[in-house]
Amino acid sequence: MNEAKLQRQWMKSNFTEWDDIKSDQEKKLPQPSLQKPYNESDELIDLPEISEKILKKTNILAIIKDRKSHRKHIEESLSLEELSFLLWATQGVKTVSANNYATMRTVPSGGARHPFETYLVINRVKGLKKGVYLYLPLTHQLTFLFHEEDLEGKLTELTLGQSFVGKSAATFIWSCIPYRGEWRYHVSAHKTMLLDAGHLCQNLYLACEAIGCGTCAIGAYDQIAIDKFLRIDGEDEFVVYLAPVGKI
Repeated sequence: MNEAKLQRQWMKSNFTEWDDIKSDQEKKLPQPSLQKPYNESDELIDLPEISEKILKKTNILAIIKDRKSHRKHIEESLSLEELSFLLWATQGVKTVSANNYATMRTVPSGGARHPFETYLVINRVKGLKKGVYLYLPLTHQLTFLFHEEDLEGKLTELTLGQSFVGKSAATFIWSCIPYRGEWRYHVSAHKTMLLDAGHLCQNLYLACEAIGCGTCAIGAYDQIAIDKFLRIDGEDEFVVYLAPVGKI
């Protein structure tokens, strides 16, 4: 129990405890990029503009009331318009501030740092081949990363036997790049960043409810294996959350 109590400390606000530590922002060091860099030669896919036409519910009271976790999906594919809407709802960029200092998005983030990247494992989305993609929020595009055989089995294994994850039409996997927050808030950044993860996943729930889809937030997974699966280093970028999406 003593170890558990020690682990609780990171959940507390400690901004006043580190007043003597200067952040890299205060040191005038360059800020990290607002979006993960990609190769210009990568395959890019333009996403459809956001349209109200795909909405099946528009009453916000009903959407909030009906929101729940869904672990069973039907076999129907998502449309590219639906996927575009879900990506915009969770990480869409509304404006970029002067000098590329920060982005204002559809979800809140401490200091507007938005430390997350959105990876997608696509099984059934019309117009997209199966595989792993990265969302580029600044341009509202996808870039294709790679394909692996038996993605269904792989996702089930990565999430410790949760087979409904592997059967989804698309699985959102959010990684965190901690330095985006640390640059401004030094060692106080980490609580805020995990709070931010909840904001974007709740937006996914509400957006799914609005278009007749379902999702279920997943916090239990093999950390080392899923970072390796996405080909990220597990130190300066690592997975913090995922959510399978499908039609209901």
